[in-house]
Amino acid sequence: MTTERRKIVLDAIVRDYIATREPVGSKGVVERHHLGVSPATVRNDMAYLEEARLIIQPHTSAGRIPTDAGYRKFVDSIQELKPLSRGERAAIEKVLFEAVDLDDVLVRATRLLSQLTNQVAVVQYPSLRKTALRHVEILELSDTHLLVVIITDAGRVEQRTVSVSEPFSNLDLDTVRNAINKAFAGKQLKELRGVQAEVFSAVREHQQGIARQITEVIEETLAAENEERVVVAGAKNLTRYRSDFQGAISPLLDMLEEQVVLLRMLTSLDDGLAVQIGTENDDETLHDASIVSTSYTGGESASIGRLGVIGPTRMDYPVTMSGVYAIARYLSDVLGSP
Repeated sequence: MTTERRKIVLDAIVRDYIATREPVGSKGVVERHHLGVSPATVRNDMAYLEEARLIIQPHTSAGRIPTDAGYRKFVDSIQELKPLSRGERAAIEKVLFEAVDLDDVLVRATRLLSQLTNQVAVVQYPSLRKTALRHVEILELSDTHLLVVIITDAGRVEQRTVSVSEPFSNLDLDTVRNAINKAFAGKQLKELRGVQAEVFSAVREHQQGIARQITEVIEETLAAENEERVVVAGAKNLTRYRSDFQGAISPLLDMLEEQVVLLRMLTSLDDGLAVQIGTENDDETLHDASIVSTSYTGGESASIGRLGVIGPTRMDYPVTMSGVYAIARYLSDVLGSP
C-alpha cells in the first residue's frame, strides 16, 4: 500500500504542478486528492520521493515540484490515452478531409495539433525515401524537353524537367510511361534498381535512352535528402511558458526556424509514440523542454514521417500524448485515401 500511495502522491504532485505552476504541499495533496491519510503521512512519502530524486523542493518552506525523472515516472505510468471528444473528432475530420493537396493537409494538421495541445507543433513531410511510387506522368514541353511528374502513395508530387538529345514521338512517350509505371508502381526507392531491367525490356531499342534518363531522374528525386522539410505552427505558444524556461527562450525559437535541426530531432526519436523529457534530449537547447512525437503512415507504406509537439517540461502529458496520437491517426487516414 505504501508503494502504491507514493505513486499516487507523485501523480498528484505532477498534475497539480502542471495545472498551477506552484510548488505542491502535503496539505494540498490531501485536500485535493482525498487520499484518506494525514498530511504528515504524505510528507513522509514526499521525503521518500525526494530522496529518489523524483521531486525537489525549490526553496525552503516551499512545496515540491517534479524533476525530469519524476515526469518520466509519471509518463511511463500512463496506461491509456484519453480519447478526443466527439466534437474534436468531427472538427479534425472536417478540416483535414477538406484539404486540396498534400501541402494543405500538412499545414492543416500542424495547426490542428498546435490548437489541441497549446504547444508548438511540428510535422515532417512524407519522406521520399520511405514512400512508394504511385504513378509517373511524362509530358512533352518541347522537342527537347520533357516534364516528369512523380506522385507518391502519400500524395506528394514532385516535378522534374528532362532534356533529351534524341527525337521522340507521343507513341514513344506512351510506351516508356506505361513500362515505367508497370515496373515502378508500388515500389520504394530501395526496390527500383531491382526492376529497371523490366523497364528496358518493355521498350524498343530507340526508346531505351529516354527510358534510362527518366528512371535516373525518378531515383535521384526519391533519394534527394534536401527535399525533406517540416511544417511548424504555434511558435508563439512558447511565449506563454516563458517562465518555465530557466534560460533565454530565444535559442529555442531560433531552433524552430532551422529545418535541418528539426528534421534531425524528429527522425532521431523512437518509432511509435515517444516522449523525450528535459535533459533526455541531446540538444542542450531542449533541456527545459519536452517533445511528444509519433509516426504517421500513408497508402500501403509503413511509417513515412513523424509529427510532434515541443513545449515546457511542465506540459499536460496525457492531453498532449492524446492529441499527437489522434492527429497522426487522422493524417494517416487522409494520406491513405485514394
